[in-house]
Amino acid sequence: MSYRKGIACLLVAASALANASFDDPVQHGFADASGVKIHYAEIGEGPLVVMIHGFPDFWYSWRAQMEALAGDFRVVAIDQRGYNLSGQPEGVEAYAMRNLVADVVAVVRHLGEERATIVGHDWGGAVAWQVALNAPQVVERLVVLNLPHPNGFAREMATNPQQQANSGYARRFQEGSPADPDIFFGMPMTAQNLAGWVTDPEAKPHYVQAFERSSFAGMLNFYKANYARPGGMGAQAIDTPRVQAPVLMFHGLADTALHSDGLNNTWDWLDADLTLVTLPGAGHFVQQDAADLVSSTMLWWLKARIPTR
Repeated sequence: MSYRKGIACLLVAASALANASFDDPVQHGFADASGVKIHYAEIGEGPLVVMIHGFPDFWYSWRAQMEALAGDFRVVAIDQRGYNLSGQPEGVEAYAMRNLVADVVAVVRHLGEERATIVGHDWGGAVAWQVALNAPQVVERLVVLNLPHPNGFAREMATNPQQQANSGYARRFQEGSPADPDIFFGMPMTAQNLAGWVTDPEAKPHYVQAFERSSFAGMLNFYKANYARPGGMGAQAIDTPRVQAPVLMFHGLADTALHSDGLNNTWDWLDADLTLVTLPGAGHFVQQDAADLVSSTMLWWLKARIPTR
């Protein structure tokens, strides 16, 4: 494809981050988002799907889904700013949601497309919702994993004691710094500790390597710039635009950070169809905890909605 001729590519062997079982080679490139480079990994051909990771994670989180979709879709997984090979601007304001949304739009435009399916998990899910709300012209379909609609989350933060307790870690992130010895769930913020949730022994070294070159301050700035603060949310839904794109949501019911009650009434804030998949036994990182089911369901749902071209 002609768009590939001009992009900066990294050798898969050199990056040591691609899944060796991919049928096609993973290619790497960078998009420019107002001076901040956004790294992405790409595989497959077809309608564009852009995947956005959460905390603490990087593009490799989507390896199972990338492989599953590559036969029918052009799948691009980004490193959010602050993470791995993407730019790491300083200051809290650099991580404000408008900049995170602009990063995704910049990637879509860089790849020569007007619209894409946007997929997000955790903080990537928050960004995906906001892309759909604030840049709807870019979003053909929306897939969100373990992150309620902003209205649902705001409601739970205001009224649900369990969600308020679950979000206690975010308060520490908002108030602390990477140098605090107990900032990360009672531990220091190190690459090894950040990768502690990864259960795949083959993947874990890749995570440690990615976190070693990430900005810990940047990671915390997502929370400092965007996460709800005590008393800052009312019990009523926020006056947000209605989502125009079809939505697929996954939620691992064993998530200890985001309460499933936040899913209630999602359908009231959408103008298109909603497919909700709940997964008992799967935790917050549902795309890895239930990789096969998430991948096969995502593929089925996307193929049923491919526009005629």
